[in-house]
Amino acid sequence: MKLGVIDVGGGFRGIYAAGVLDYCLDNSIGFDVALAISAGSANLASFLARQRGRNYTFYTKYAFRKEYASLRNFLKTKSFVDVDYVYGTLSNSDGENPLDYPTLRDCPTELYVIATDAETGEAKYFVKDSLSQDHYDPLKASSSIPYLNLPYFIDGKPYYDGALGDPVPIKKAFELGCDLVVLILTKPEGKLRKPKHDPKLARLIRKKYPKAAEQLRLRAEHYNADVALAQEYARQGKAVIVAPDDTCGVDTIRKSKKSLEKLYQKGYADGRKVADFLHEKGLR
Repeated sequence: MKLGVIDVGGGFRGIYAAGVLDYCLDNSIGFDVALAISAGSANLASFLARQRGRNYTFYTKYAFRKEYASLRNFLKTKSFVDVDYVYGTLSNSDGENPLDYPTLRDCPTELYVIATDAETGEAKYFVKDSLSQDHYDPLKASSSIPYLNLPYFIDGKPYYDGALGDPVPIKKAFELGCDLVVLILTKPEGKLRKPKHDPKLARLIRKKYPKAAEQLRLRAEHYNADVALAQEYARQGKAVIVAPDDTCGVDTIRKSKKSLEKLYQKGYADGRKVADFLHEKGLR
């Protein structure tokens, strides 16, 4: 039985998924396939490296540093989140909180980090071998939110956040051979995504990256369709959706220490849903 996990990210809302994954580590729950988008790529990298609590520290401590995410960054470099600081300065072997790359590398779980090719608008599925010690470019690319960040270049090709190309990769998980899937959302399951600022942001990048802009314009529509598909898989008993009943005031770039703590604890408590699902399937 091949078990998959999907972490769709969601900026600072990703602390909810960090709580779910810490619960899984504490209860010896592992996965055969992991698909990660944006903040979810950081969550799952630490999870596969078995670094319990590492993501919590990033969300509740480092994220409040101006070097991490700030208007100053945006005005200076045109990128609100300094992905080189997050996935380089902090995460390299000589950094303040290194990613345990050897453990990640040797973990048998297949890892797919999803970014979006800014030129074609198509999803790019970076495999674990795309990472190496102190070279975590796919995580940086997957976390580059359009307009708030410049696209991140890998081998001369620009990439944006994976949520443009494949916002909820439930279909991809089954294509990769998963029999069962744990889908971690960071907003309420029943709350349809609204376009909000997407059309405006799409117009701002359309001149240079028209196909990525079109994907951004349609992101809410694609997200809602993907969640609906996941709900159908859940009705068939092939998937479980773990999602918060509310986001405690945390949004993609909005946060407070109190709200982050509350959302993390909510995620940790909801991790029980993963254990219950696996018990129901006879896997625990």
